[in-house]
Amino acid sequence: EVRTLGRNFLKSGENRMKAFSQMNISNDFATEGNRSMAFKPTRQFITKVYKHVSSLTLKNQEKTHIHSHLVLATGREMAISKPLFPIISCVTFLVLYCVTPTSSSASLQEQFISCVKSNTHVSLPLDKTIFTPTKNVSMFDQVLESTAQNLRFLAKSMPKPGFIFRPVHESQVQASIICSKKLKIHFRVRSGGHDFEAMSFVSRIERPFILIDFAKLRRVDVDIKNNSTWVQAGATLGELYYRIAEKSKVHGYPAGLCTSVGIGGYMTGGGYGSLMRKYGLAGDNVLDVKMIDANGKLLNRATMGEDLFWALRGGGGASFGIVLAWKIKLVPVPETLTMFTVTKTPKQDPGLEIISKWQRIASKVMEELHIRVEFTAVGNKGNRTVMMSYKGLQGLFERLIQEDIPFVNWTPYGGMMARIPESEIPFPHRNGTLFKILYQINWPANDKRPSRHVNWMRELYSYMAPYVSSNPRQAYVNYRDLDLGQNMNNNAKVNSIEAKIWGAKYFKGNYDRLVKIKTKVDPENFFRNEQSIPPMM
Repeated sequence: EVRTLGRNFLKSGENRMKAFSQMNISNDFATEGNRSMAFKPTRQFITKVYKHVSSLTLKNQEKTHIHSHLVLATGREMAISKPLFPIISCVTFLVLYCVTPTSSSASLQEQFISCVKSNTHVSLPLDKTIFTPTKNVSMFDQVLESTAQNLRFLAKSMPKPGFIFRPVHESQVQASIICSKKLKIHFRVRSGGHDFEAMSFVSRIERPFILIDFAKLRRVDVDIKNNSTWVQAGATLGELYYRIAEKSKVHGYPAGLCTSVGIGGYMTGGGYGSLMRKYGLAGDNVLDVKMIDANGKLLNRATMGEDLFWALRGGGGASFGIVLAWKIKLVPVPETLTMFTVTKTPKQDPGLEIISKWQRIASKVMEELHIRVEFTAVGNKGNRTVMMSYKGLQGLFERLIQEDIPFVNWTPYGGMMARIPESEIPFPHRNGTLFKILYQINWPANDKRPSRHVNWMRELYSYMAPYVSSNPRQAYVNYRDLDLGQNMNNNAKVNSIEAKIWGAKYFKGNYDRLVKIKTKVDPENFFRNEQSIPPMM
């Protein structure tokens, strides 16, 4: 399946949904055992930012989408007698001003260019590597929007980088880190642009800032003989799958299905996909990395040490360094895969027996079998029902038909995921996790009442508290959610104890080890964003 997706992706080009706008994410994990804790929502939202979305010239499909990915692990099988509602995050909109480059920022750009040239042996063609709104605003906008997956963060009110640097060689990345530190420039690094809070190309806490875009660093070198591949951080999952399939029909990699996701950010969160019950996460199958540290040094696994190598494979991006490339372990896959879809409506199973059984067995069946559940609402307002691949509960159905374009996906855990220890890599959601739930709501960009959808999500998130993990209420770091908490300071001084409020949700007990590693390798907190790991003060 992933090979086909990869081929189709490259053949058709980067057919991204430019009108796809994702809002911030909350996650829940449900663990085995009775978990019940009242949830008191403290989320805030500002809906005015949506008026800016409607002013954008959207391509392909003029819709504004909300993605809310939630990781659910029920402490026990959800009782059929209690209606199960999907969990959706409450949405926080931060209305910020757009940075307008000034003469000082232009001067800073000139200093940056001069510094990069003096720290690399590779030619630096300015027309292909530096993009600024003061010289060519249309080209600047084109590059900024090229891999931005969340249109809300392209609104005029959102902060924009002073300029964009698109390196064409790894040495230029190294030079840009050296120069950013020397000139005290805050920067963001983007590979695929799928960060749900857009932290890869938007900075809420520090301005001015620049964007380092990895779009030209996407080489994939497949070594079938040694069952490994070096892949640069700017490559996408689709490109990786395609290059593997060019060399072999029986090799694969346990990563995700969304082919436009960039390798760089995906790997730093651990990365899950349809093969995780058989082979674990993408981060569980990393052999080596090439990265730039806070001092501008090029490191690999041997020179960085095992602690830093551990932190990079699931500890979240923008905390420890800039990864240039990953060496991954290929896994055996059958040349022929069996796929099936069973579609039903609630009327076809009024006793709700199928979903009840799915909850009991989906994480326990043979690890070669991956059974997802998907729910969608179909029909017109007067005759709407829920279509699903397998089943759902009555309360879920009732909630889904209230929304215009809802989608829910349940992904089972178990298998290899249950056998790998929580501390193997920073990603801690292992044994005892039953399944993860993705919730998505879509609405047209010209919707005059976005608060209606937001309130619907807030209610569901609060309702699901007794059914999901608690102490802490867990979350998946690749589904970034600033509502969980964030580093508010616009400088390097961030309290690691305060950050544990959200850090423990993503990493559980692994958070403390991440803080110790951060303190050792980046004590000045050079690499930072709204949810980066802070050093100990």
